Amino acid sequence: MDTIASLFSFITTPVSWIIVQFHKLYGAIFGPDTGWAWGLSIVSLVILIRICLIPLFVKQIKATRGMQTLQPEMKKIQERYKNDKQRQSEEMMKLYKETGTNPLSSCLPILAQSPFFFALYHVLNGIASNKPIGEIDGALLASAQKAHIFGAPLAAKFMDSAEKVASLDATLLNVRIVTAVMIIMMSLSQFFTQRQLMTKNVDMTVKTPFMQQQKMLMYVFPVIFAVFGINFPVGVLVYWLTTNVWTMGQQMYVIRQNPTPGSKAQAAYLERLQARLTRNPGGKMRKSERNIVKAIVAKGRDRNDTERKFINGLSKAGLAAQTDGVVAKSDTAVAVADDDSGASAGGGTPKRQQPKRQSKSQRQAQAAAKEDEAASKTSLTKSGDEPKDSTSQAKPAGAKPNSGNRSKAKSGQRKGQQRPKHPSKK
Repeated sequence: MDTIASLFSFITTPVSWIIVQFHKLYGAIFGPDTGWAWGLSIVSLVILIRICLIPLFVKQIKATRGMQTLQPEMKKIQERYKNDKQRQSEEMMKLYKETGTNPLSSCLPILAQSPFFFALYHVLNGIASNKPIGEIDGALLASAQKAHIFGAPLAAKFMDSAEKVASLDATLLNVRIVTAVMIIMMSLSQFFTQRQLMTKNVDMTVKTPFMQQQKMLMYVFPVIFAVFGINFPVGVLVYWLTTNVWTMGQQMYVIRQNPTPGSKAQAAYLERLQARLTRNPGGKMRKSERNIVKAIVAKGRDRNDTERKFINGLSKAGLAAQTDGVVAKSDTAVAVADDDSGASAGGGTPKRQQPKRQSKSQRQAQAAAKEDEAASKTSLTKSGDEPKDSTSQAKPAGAKPNSGNRSKAKSGQRKGQQRPKHPSKK
């Protein structure tokens, strides 16, 4: 760890200078030699760094969303070229280039934060060794060595010997209790952050290897932090615990305000947005809300179930989502909505309703009912024709009582008009 930290010694002076400036502020309030002054200086350093990394965090979110969107296409490429790894890699790179996605963008905040992390480790290691480093020398070095956080020196580690801890005016038991609690909190915060991402902000409609990787990292990262944490000074543990808490809060905000399409967070977000727009039709919408509605409208028939439900809910409330993301009353604007059957305004056709499957007895009963109906119609037709024949033709005088119409069929013959016999059969 010391060798890696020495590689980032070029930013040791800027990091130590920032810590000293914050120490002047907090030292005037809590006292220059207190753990609160030095501890809060480290916390303020974290906050300053994370504020500067917000643009990279936004880029990380976009890269992660892009990777999630590309997962189905990536899976197709893997299945198509599963026996040709070189062609598979070429097709993957081609897909990244066409969509403008960079898989490494999701690691940018961690990579950008690493130099500051190792520089702080280098500074705290110099304090523990009573070695001036950067802007911390002389009186500031002595003050930093006296600083204790809950009884543990700022530069003490979990694996330090009793003699080294005693030289920093502390007990080994106290140091190990404080560092163990901080390592556990650091690992739990990392686990909760990853779990929050997996359970709330992942598209559940697409099952891909990406989800399995994230699930694995959810358990691997806390273990890694726990293993390496026993070699971190207390000041570095303060730094890493603070950055984990910041990441967790920042992610909670993003999940609530800009959720991943198809996730549980999106369903909760659209429910809140629909309820607010229904209570206050024509109310002012934030830019982020308009962008989300605009993206939903642009999808057309490609909307997921949650987005379709949102559009239908607006339509039932007399509202319509416009192509610019504004939600207006449907009687004054062109509505872009789905009907209850799932059809969209972009020319989609309603879903075909499948007939219910009938049992064998039901089919037989239905066939028998049709036969009875056909037989009753035939009998009614025949009974209606007989009176017409008897009234239309009058019997001649002197006719024999049993003499009937010539058109009547003889017994044993078919009723109705007979086809003439073939000449060969006469």
